[in-house]
Amino acid sequence: MAISISVVLLLTVLAVIFLRNGGLKVSHALVCLLLGFYLASTSIAPTIHSGLTATAEIVSSLRP
Repeated sequence: MAISISVVLLLTVLAVIFLRNGGLKVSHALVCLLLGFYLASTSIAPTIHSGLTATAEIVSSLRP
């Protein structure tokens, strides 16, 4: 568990740095992809899933 949390933190920091630079290259996309896979295997995954579901429901209920 401690190793996966460390990897998640490292990949999160790398993803933020890549996004701040403004240019998303193939290597940056791979880091973001790995971050997603590592986040899916952590205990925070259900919280992320429910948050995204709630956000999608709010957005879908909006009428222009």
